Amino acid sequence: MVDKKTLIRKLIFLFIFFIALYALLFFTSAGTFDYWQAWMYLLVLVVIQFAMTVYLLKTDPELLQRRLQFSERRKTQKRLISFSIPLFFLISTLPGLDQRFGWSNLSAAVSILAEVLVVVSYGIIALVFRENSYTSRIVEVAPGQKVIDTGPYALVRHPMYVGAMLMYLMMPLALGSWVAFLVSLLMIFFIVFRIRDEEKTLLEGLPGYREYTRKVKYRLIPGIW
Repeated sequence: MVDKKTLIRKLIFLFIFFIALYALLFFTSAGTFDYWQAWMYLLVLVVIQFAMTVYLLKTDPELLQRRLQFSERRKTQKRLISFSIPLFFLISTLPGLDQRFGWSNLSAAVSILAEVLVVVSYGIIALVFRENSYTSRIVEVAPGQKVIDTGPYALVRHPMYVGAMLMYLMMPLALGSWVAFLVSLLMIFFIVFRIRDEEKTLLEGLPGYREYTRKVKYRLIPGIW
């Protein structure tokens, strides 16, 4: 049973913390608040995160509770996280530096289109949340967890990572930086290695997952991988 009051307090803290962190990274690296792409990104982030959180509080608070777990148990995942954290900070600060020093000449149209795709990425993630209540931040098989093969899971085995990958790739472009976009391509390698290790856990501990891999052959991109 989820203690909603405690859950809400934790969610409010994390919401404020991460929005403040993004704002700090964007505007400190840019050296100015005159950075419309960053304001646009933050506005979209606030609206989407708030809407998704309120919806899940009403419909699936257990999912939110699970997603408050950040500590990985598998050694491989711990090593991958130690790689992804500095990469996240690099991707989040390079656009501001790009804005300050003028490395990229990215049109407003490209930034706006990328922001639209960021919204699409959150739409994919929302579909995953609706379909799979056991979507966790960490790699684990939870008690009572079952194989999901409907919705986006009928197309690829890891639709959550499809949304995450699109979000990380589009974020630098939404913030106006080709340089940061090139660096963000490294996130693809992180996601691929994470999926490979995660599937070992699922094959070992989730009944029916091996049969599911025969039914849905592609992990991330239909027809490719």
